[in-house]
Amino acid sequence: MSGNKKTFFKNMLLFLALMGPGIITGSVDNDAGGITTYSVAGATYGYKLLWTLIPSFIVLLVIQEMNARMGIVTGKGLADLIRENFGVKITFFIFLGLFTADIGNTATEFAGVAGSMQVFGISKYLAVPLVAIAVWFLIVKGTYKFAEKVFLIFSLFLLSYGVSAILSKPDWSQVGTAIIKPTLEFNTDYLSMTIGVIGTTIAPWMQFYMQSSVIEKGIKLEDYKYTIWDVIIGCIATIVVAFFIIVASAATLHVNHIKINDAKDAAMALKPLAGALASKVFAFGLFIASVFSAAILPIATAFYICEAFGFEAGVDKKLEEAPQFYFLFTTIMAIAVAIILIPNAPLIAITIWTQVINGILLPVVLISMIMLVNNKDIMGNYINKPVNNGIAWSTIVILIVLTVVLVLSSIIPNIL
Repeated sequence: MSGNKKTFFKNMLLFLALMGPGIITGSVDNDAGGITTYSVAGATYGYKLLWTLIPSFIVLLVIQEMNARMGIVTGKGLADLIRENFGVKITFFIFLGLFTADIGNTATEFAGVAGSMQVFGISKYLAVPLVAIAVWFLIVKGTYKFAEKVFLIFSLFLLSYGVSAILSKPDWSQVGTAIIKPTLEFNTDYLSMTIGVIGTTIAPWMQFYMQSSVIEKGIKLEDYKYTIWDVIIGCIATIVVAFFIIVASAATLHVNHIKINDAKDAAMALKPLAGALASKVFAFGLFIASVFSAAILPIATAFYICEAFGFEAGVDKKLEEAPQFYFLFTTIMAIAVAIILIPNAPLIAITIWTQVINGILLPVVLISMIMLVNNKDIMGNYINKPVNNGIAWSTIVILIVLTVVLVLSSIIPNIL
């Protein structure tokens, strides 16, 4: 075997050993809320909003790279760095908001579990508790390595949306045109949906999970190049799945003028249009995404709260070693499940106000990140370069503007 081949296989093995945080963080972004947003976008506007996936990819890549670099260089999570550099009071109010929002987010994920199982004729009163128990045992009784393998398999399953897209028989020439020739409409509904598609790419809790998972995996500075490929692949996977969902919805629901409110509606509407297989594959994807996020969200929340206030945290820790971590994880799961099992629970209101809280906190988290990653006392020679800063600040300004508009449009209808 030549030297080049040996080097290639060595690098490939190292990458396979180190991959996980970037792919999992990217994939979990396609949660029940994200799938609903993409489904409604495709059903309402056809292929017109496919162009938004390009800026979404850039935004996701820029932010996740900074997270990974901070975690590797400092060996500390984002919550820890915020507490050390901005004080306990600011940290407390940030995390109080995040904790509240993440309970709502987790409830939304279990709503996705309930909705997807309805397509298969299974009651939420059976599906939701069983999924919650399975997730609890995976995290509390399992190890980080085992949980990570399960999450990577879940990430792979999300590509099943490609099957739904192909079975929907889209017009691929129209798809290509929509990507390279953006369609802009200056009306309230179109701009709100554009903001929703781009905005669903970034959530405050994702930044904490990414950095914490890099640390828990024990990735070192010399492994940075492998982690960057992990981040890139995760971002690509996120956008590809979003692309398939929009295409599947556009090729079936939009052309038949069918309006939907959530991802479950999309799955059920696909049956008479693209066949039972397309419908069930779509519902299966929603189920996987919802279970995936229902596990990751409580982990991320428990991790950054414990980290911020000096408690032991981590999936590799035993119950007696990190009681606060597992107490928070269990509490978030229990509250979210209880909300979903309440008959006629106001899920739409919960989702809207969760988005509002996320929207208010997102600029605070992103500005904290950009200040930290440019602090030479923290990052040494690994601070952002001028070009990186230009891209990062531009991204943050755009996100802040979009977020403010999204929050205001949620509170004040027809503001656009």
